Amino acid sequence: MRRDRDFVIGTAAAVAGATMFGTLGPLSRFATEAGVDGVAFTAWRAALGIVTLAVLIVIRGRVRTSAAALRGLSVHGRITLGIAALMGLTLNVAMFTAFGRIPIALALMMFYTYPAGVAVVDVVLGREPVTPSRIGALTLSSVGVVLVLAGGMDTSAGITVDLLGILLGLSAAASQVVFVTISRHGYRSVPADAATLLILVTSAVGGTLLAVVVGQADGLVAPLRSADPWPVLLLAGIVAAGISSLLFLTAVRSIGGTRTGILMLWEPVVGVLLAGLLLGEALTPTQAAGGALVLAGALVLQLRSEPELEPVIEAGAGPII
Repeated sequence: MRRDRDFVIGTAAAVAGATMFGTLGPLSRFATEAGVDGVAFTAWRAALGIVTLAVLIVIRGRVRTSAAALRGLSVHGRITLGIAALMGLTLNVAMFTAFGRIPIALALMMFYTYPAGVAVVDVVLGREPVTPSRIGALTLSSVGVVLVLAGGMDTSAGITVDLLGILLGLSAAASQVVFVTISRHGYRSVPADAATLLILVTSAVGGTLLAVVVGQADGLVAPLRSADPWPVLLLAGIVAAGISSLLFLTAVRSIGGTRTGILMLWEPVVGVLLAGLLLGEALTPTQAAGGALVLAGALVLQLRSEPELEPVIEAGAGPII
């Protein structure tokens, strides 16, 4: 019963988190227009996410439990949590900078090479078996992502590809592979909300320092000079940082990295749809077909998935939704 409950809640958390993450492409563009560029946007989003999670932890009465779990971490647990926090910083800086250099669809296509990376790592480490249903679901979802994103790119329109933007998208994917791989086992005794809070603190501090170094200090102070950036920053910080990051980590711990990765393929579908509605990017029948394949892949995974090889989640580290 516990495994069934984790499976349902983890699936719902992954889909909800993917939907929230899907808003970040357009939100980052709007933030740039309001004077908050990519790295500065990373810092502000993380800072507001910290406030959101801190409030949730206090409301749930988990301050002492979270503090005790952090104090009780082994050296290995502290190292892995630190690596996860660093990957969160590098992922966000790379992705939000890529959004400013290349089309949102292309940036997301580069980033969503990460589920294949997670699947390969899990198989190599012996965490998940190679099954026909898993291969089929990953293939359907991956082909769907390519159709959804490629369908919005008109090569005949003379779009120039920025090499640094491509590399930034791939760098974000690599960070995500590392994050997913270590988040299931490295610090499982720490409640998901507390772990996510620490990860966002790293992004806030690191993003602030990097913004100064790369010349985006004006973006850091822009919200203090004008109210214009605040609607975008609040949505990005509360919904697409605090809540969505918590849902993602909950899903990884509940249903595993490969399943979470496939379900998170809903994120680029949402991102492309919003880019079409809010930024004027045309939607095509190819994109609709690709979206159908993404959902079909997720459905195959749910219907034909094998039991997880990892142990049942430890007390205090399970779903907190």
